[in-house]
Order: sequence, then C-alpha cells, then structure tokens
Amino acid sequence: MAHFTKATSVKDWLDQRLAIEKIEKVMASEYWIPKNINFLWAMGMILAVTFALLLVSGIFLLMYYQPNIKLAFDSVNYTIMSEVEFGWLWRHVHGVAASVVFLIIYIHMFTGIYYGSYKKGRETIWISGMLLFVTFSAEAFSGYMLPWGQMSYWAGMVITNLFSGGSLHADGLVEWIRGDYVPAQAFLNRFFMLHVLLIPLAILGLIGLHFGALRIPHVNNQDGEEIDFDAESKKYLAGDKAGAKVIRFANDFMSKDMMVVGIYLVFFFYLVFFHYDFAMDPVNFDPANGLKTPTHIYPEWYFLWSYEILRPFSTNVGLIAFAFAQVIFFALPFLDKSPNAIPASRRGLFKYWFWAMLIDMIILTAMGKVPPIEPFGTVGFFAALTFIGLWIALPFITKMEKEV
Repeated sequence: MAHFTKATSVKDWLDQRLAIEKIEKVMASEYWIPKNINFLWAMGMILAVTFALLLVSGIFLLMYYQPNIKLAFDSVNYTIMSEVEFGWLWRHVHGVAASVVFLIIYIHMFTGIYYGSYKKGRETIWISGMLLFVTFSAEAFSGYMLPWGQMSYWAGMVITNLFSGGSLHADGLVEWIRGDYVPAQAFLNRFFMLHVLLIPLAILGLIGLHFGALRIPHVNNQDGEEIDFDAESKKYLAGDKAGAKVIRFANDFMSKDMMVVGIYLVFFFYLVFFHYDFAMDPVNFDPANGLKTPTHIYPEWYFLWSYEILRPFSTNVGLIAFAFAQVIFFALPFLDKSPNAIPASRRGLFKYWFWAMLIDMIILTAMGKVPPIEPFGTVGFFAALTFIGLWIALPFITKMEKEV
C-alpha cells in the first residue's frame, strides 16, 4: 500500500492520491517544445479552442433543438434564430466553427507534411491526427443532417448510397445505416445520437491520444534539427534559458500560442457577426422534401476534394478512387521512403510533390462545387487522376532522395 502522510494543504492531500504534481510536470511544466518553430505550430491549440467553441455552442443549441423530422427545421430556423434570446449567436458560432475547424485542420495537416512531422518515430502522431480528421468529418456530416433542410436530406441520401458498394448492391447495409429505405425519423435519430454523444466522445479520446503521442518523440521543428531534449531541458532548468534550444510547454509556449489564438478569434468572430452566410448553403434554408431533388447536390466545401475524386469516374471505379482518397493519407509515413525529416524546400523532388498535391487538392475542391459540365468535367477528371498518380509516385521519388 502507498505511504500517506498528514496533508499540509488541500493540494498536498490531492497530490498524495492523484499525483497531480507529477501529471502537471509530465503534461505541462516539464514538457519541452523546441524554440525554432513558427506560428503554424499554434494550429493545434487553435483546433482545441475551436472544438471547445463547438462543444459550448452545441450544448446551448441542444436545449432547443427538436430531433423530429416534422419539428427539426423549424426548431433551428425559427425557434433558435428568432425566439431564443441570442439563439442566433450560438447558431452562428456553431456554424462558423464547424466550417473553420476544417480550414485549420488542413493547414495543420499540410504543415505536418511540409516539415516531415510524420517521420522518425512520429508515425503515431500522424496516424492519431488522421483519425481525428476522420472523426471530425463524421461529426460534421452527422451535424449537417440535423437542420433537416433540402441539402441535409439529399446529401444524406447520396452519402449513404455510397455504402451500397456499386455493383455489390449492398442495399441492405444502406437500409441498416438509415434505419429505413430513405432518410426519415430513424435516420435523424441515429445521426443526432452520433453527433451529440458517440462521436464527440471519440474525438475527446483521440485528442488525448494525439497529445500523448507527442510526449516521447516531442514536437518537430521548422529546421528538422535533431534536438537532445534531455540535455537541453537540463540547461533550461539550470538557468541557461537563452542557451537552451527548448522552452516549457506551460507557460512559455502557451503564451505564444495564446497570441496566435487571439488573432484567430478576431478573424473568427468577424465571420460570426458579419459573414455567417459563408458557412451555410442557401438550399438548406428550404425544408427537406424527398419528392424534390435539388438541381445540383454537393457536400460542404471541406469534402469537395474527395467528392470530385468520386464523381468523374464510373460507379465502381469512382468508389475505389474515393476509398483510396480516404485512406491514403494514413499511409504517408510508410510511403515516404526518404531518411530525411526536414522541410520540403530542402528535399529535392519531394518539394514539387508537396506543392503539386496542395494545388491539385485546391483544384479538386473548386471543381467539386460546380456542375460536371465542360470544361469543368475534364478538369476534375484530370485533377482526380493527378491525385492518384502523385500518391503512386511518392515512394519512388522519395526513395531516390539523398540523405541530408
């Protein structure tokens, strides 16, 4: 049995039973961050703040939302927006955060790719981050169903149809997911439960895993320098803060993070108060109607790139390409054969691969929003082929890369 002494304070009493001082050192005051990083390393904290905004605003919206196909649309667009005091504000915050969070995720993801933050023992950091991307995507999709507008209904119809597997005709699986032949009350109930309970719990768990995965290999830096964190932390603790190459996570790094977060929040609330409309499709302000198909069905902007990879091909080929796009980023640490964990600008052919991938995904996103008419259909087709080709080429171009 552990040895307990008479506590000198409440903190000491808790520390003897919960080891709060040790946890605080491990997770904050003696968790070391390299000095040579830039503002892009604050994206993780911005994501945490945005997720907190989503949670808080979601709780307030949950008080008045009605998960019923006859009441959902009115509860969102009339009750919350018109009858609940400041209900419009909470809906604006939730809607903008749900969209902006993906912008930050993509910045965070491509920052990791550019600086090679998935290499040399950091594979679990990358994989846990990609799992977070998938769960955030599922959370966004389930939330998009809840207003029960036209685009909610038909996006739900199209996305769940993907599970039929094309020529496999797995219609039973689609009906099982929906709980009915078409999106209806059972469908709304299930996605409501996923959105407010199961997926947020999964996100919280994965955030813990993602942060924990950073503990041993530590955060990468913008020069790709191999830092002896034990030696540098001893310098810092000995008083040589200027000479040490590391700083504490709390409160040194956190104070820099908070400055970037403050700038971000100015941008965020500017959108909340003045440009909320960017986060909502006009078609979704019409009630769901299963007998009237919208002229052009498309997902939210953060799914457009993968939707455009699906669209130009025949059903079976499109589904294979779509599945490829969903899983291939997980394999990045294993497809990149280079020994170098340095910025892309110093990596020969990889720097061209990086910028080609980024530009191609922007083109796919733009093409996914427009109808598949010429010349957009041809551009989207070649952009989808380019995406697949770039991933196939990655192991070959990185294997030829010389060690720096």
